[in-house]
Amino acid sequence: MVKKVDKKEAMKKIKPIIQEYFNSNDFTESSKIKLVVPSYGEHEVLEVIDSLLSTYVTMGEKVYSFEEQFSKYIGCKYATMVNSGSSANLLALQALANPTLENPIKPGDEIITTSLTWSTSVFPIFDINAIPVFVDVNKDSLTIDVKQLETALTSKTKAVLAVHLLGHPCQMDVLVDFCEKNDLYLIEDCCEAHGAEWNGKKVGSFGHISTYSFFFSHHISTIEGGIVLTNIDEINQLLKSLRAHGWIRERNDKTELARKYNHIDPRFLFVNKGYNLRPTEIQGAFGIHQLKKLETFLKIREENAKFWIDNLEEYRKFIHIPKIEENIRHAWFGFPIIISEKAGFKRENFVKHLEKNNIETRPIMAGNIIEQPAMNYYKWKQIGPLENSSRIMKNGFFFGNHSGIKQKEREYILKIIQSFLDHYI
Repeated sequence: MVKKVDKKEAMKKIKPIIQEYFNSNDFTESSKIKLVVPSYGEHEVLEVIDSLLSTYVTMGEKVYSFEEQFSKYIGCKYATMVNSGSSANLLALQALANPTLENPIKPGDEIITTSLTWSTSVFPIFDINAIPVFVDVNKDSLTIDVKQLETALTSKTKAVLAVHLLGHPCQMDVLVDFCEKNDLYLIEDCCEAHGAEWNGKKVGSFGHISTYSFFFSHHISTIEGGIVLTNIDEINQLLKSLRAHGWIRERNDKTELARKYNHIDPRFLFVNKGYNLRPTEIQGAFGIHQLKKLETFLKIREENAKFWIDNLEEYRKFIHIPKIEENIRHAWFGFPIIISEKAGFKRENFVKHLEKNNIETRPIMAGNIIEQPAMNYYKWKQIGPLENSSRIMKNGFFFGNHSGIKQKEREYILKIIQSFLDHYI
């Protein structure tokens, strides 16, 4: 007869094996410097195994714990975790367009946002039959050019969706004032900006609603995953219903609603439309350990960025690189480089050199989104020629800046960049 092993005993046997597995990583110049490396280790894996052995793997206490911890870290009252950052954007826009709100976004209303962006920062606007109005970005920050806000404003404007692209905070004081003055919703897409700050306050805590992504490539990861934050109780209750089928189970007012509709079984009481965007306990298990590491990860990214900026200063006539600004904390999702029009070489030449030397690169997100073929099927507006967005799409790229890049890796990246640019001095 086989002896049954309980969960505690099983975890005791598994733990040393998992710990040993995660205790090795040596960089050599033949190693590929990937855009992202796993940010998790033994603690996340053991927490996941604990959930698997318990057999409780759908959304539960670990998800709720992570929601509470993350909202506290950002400085918001409420958090609703979902299965992806894209779902977070979908849920945020659906909440603001819901007819139960006193002043919802309606079909045909306009939402000002930037053209240099990611696809699912825009597509949820189409999903609520609103019209995105694209303004250009500031060429230094790659975020919304606030000087264009007044030009973009019409009687149909209902919201501004600000994207903190590649971790650089938008000018939140200007955006907050503009939205308050014109009675607009302020939506913050912080999917690439974990821990970023504007004047000492974390992005995601300024707007009526904000979103984050915990995809595998982001600052912290729950494999897939995302979260929606708000300080408004009415929106929070709505998010809880919209996340899961439209029912009342996760709402704070579920007892009151059950009394009001007491002829319906409260287990299947639907008070709104809804989706199934729930995360799993496995994602929650990752999150509660990843969040503890975020500040350490951010410091590594900051050190890397400062090193590259300091050592690439002499090449600014060939390439445009970021600057360290005093009033912000940049989250450094990646390290962007934009080739000068007069550099004497093209982006493709530079990228080919980096990739040949095992340094992975990517375009700067979707580039100027209006140039993407998907946009041919939907209604949108643009303000001006969007020159910066188009130039960045044509001449820009970024490479990885993450917790796996330490001194040896960042020095190697610098050496490879310099070996290319020195030919043009």
